[in-house]
Amino acid sequence: MTTLEMVRRRAELDAKANGYFLNPDSEFLENILEGLRVNEERFGYPACPCRIAVGSFELDRDIICPCDYRDPDVQDYGACYCCLYVDSATYEKGEIHPIPERRLPEKALKVFSSIEEEEKKSQLMAGVVEDARIGRILFYCRQCGYVVFREEPPYICPICRAKREMFSEIGPLLETGGT
Repeated sequence: MTTLEMVRRRAELDAKANGYFLNPDSEFLENILEGLRVNEERFGYPACPCRIAVGSFELDRDIICPCDYRDPDVQDYGACYCCLYVDSATYEKGEIHPIPERRLPEKALKVFSSIEEEEKKSQLMAGVVEDARIGRILFYCRQCGYVVFREEPPYICPICRAKREMFSEIGPLLETGGT
């Protein structure tokens, strides 16, 4: 069972490791941390509470806290989309302004259509649909060698903090609908 204190400690350690602070508004912070705790209990991973998660690791991967969008958001706006993580200037001012959504609309549409996708996967397993291939790409970070299997590279390498431009495609892979 994940406790609120475990979620808080993990967020504090991550913030410190990356030079960030947690939101200075204690009531707001408690609500965000509770949302992370609930999502971790519900899905098995801490999906960002400010976005819609469906419980499919593959579909939710980009919004697992800290999400793929956190670092560019903090860099550009002083806070991440859900305002859990803030930079030092924002922390000192205690003033946070709205952050525009960076998640591509196509990703959000995938979330909303996930029920339909699950139905298609069931049909694939039953042999109703012939094409059981879903294309994915292996990307590697040219700076540190980190490898990720996704539709697109992350905004920032989680290992060495290199920007998205440092990722190169290894090549397309196919996975069957039964995985």
